[in-house]
Amino acid sequence: MSTTLEARGSEGDGAGGTSRRRSYHLHAWSFTAPGVVWVFAFTIFPLAHTLYLSLQSTGLGGNRFVGLRNFVRLWRDYRFWSALRLTLTFVAVSVVVTVVVGTVLALAVNRGVRGTRVFRTLSILPMFAAPIALGYLGLTIFYQQGGPINNVLAAVGLRPVPWLSDGRWALVSILAVDVWQWTPFVFLVVLAALQNVPAELLEAARIETSSSWPVLTRITFPLIRGPLGTVIILRIVEAFKVFDIPFTLTNGGPGLATRSLTYDVYTTGLRNQNFGYAASIAVVMLVLVMVVAIVFYRSYGSTYE
Repeated sequence: MSTTLEARGSEGDGAGGTSRRRSYHLHAWSFTAPGVVWVFAFTIFPLAHTLYLSLQSTGLGGNRFVGLRNFVRLWRDYRFWSALRLTLTFVAVSVVVTVVVGTVLALAVNRGVRGTRVFRTLSILPMFAAPIALGYLGLTIFYQQGGPINNVLAAVGLRPVPWLSDGRWALVSILAVDVWQWTPFVFLVVLAALQNVPAELLEAARIETSSSWPVLTRITFPLIRGPLGTVIILRIVEAFKVFDIPFTLTNGGPGLATRSLTYDVYTTGLRNQNFGYAASIAVVMLVLVMVVAIVFYRSYGSTYE
């Protein structure tokens, strides 16, 4: 009799355990399903569709499979090479300047300079502004006839600068607006990392040496290497996507002087309605960003392990 009851009890426990496991898996999937749907809808599907379009010739007559012809055409397209050179130059200069200036500001503020709170509050304002708004603000600032910068130059007896009509100065203009927008981001992240460096360790290092440079290079920078690396890779990815500022400030001009890869994709796809060729440019841009990210992670990845 007791053996029979124990057997029934074990069967009940087994059925109840199975039911609980099923309920657990159901709840787990209910929590993960929105994330899975989001990744599929906004990452995997757009990527797959872009790869599909890059192998098509799109136009008023519909889509036609052309294989790798769009990529072969890129090799002979001077507009693509001009946009690629501009984008690489923009990424290199923008990332270096924002990281250096933001780090220097963070080091200065971390030393307890007066007015730190006010400066921190004012410095983050450009970061929260829309890039379109910053582009139009830059258009007002760099306006050649009557703009505030050229007015100041004229007041001190200097010639006005052709900010928006000369290709080199137009690139300087969009770089200045981009650096103004993203330097606060570097400043805040690096400052937070600096404030987490143990004060006892810095004091002990200062006792050993009278110069602050060895302390900075051998103690401070190695300790903030992780956050600094994160800032650099995020800035590289963001700089590759630059579109809003050239669109509003220079409209990609003069000529092709400020036409980035993303602007080239926009012009080719939406203005010229050549979605297949625009998709091939986007694929090349994606490969470039992935290569940069892989190289960066291989040289910097040990920091995150």
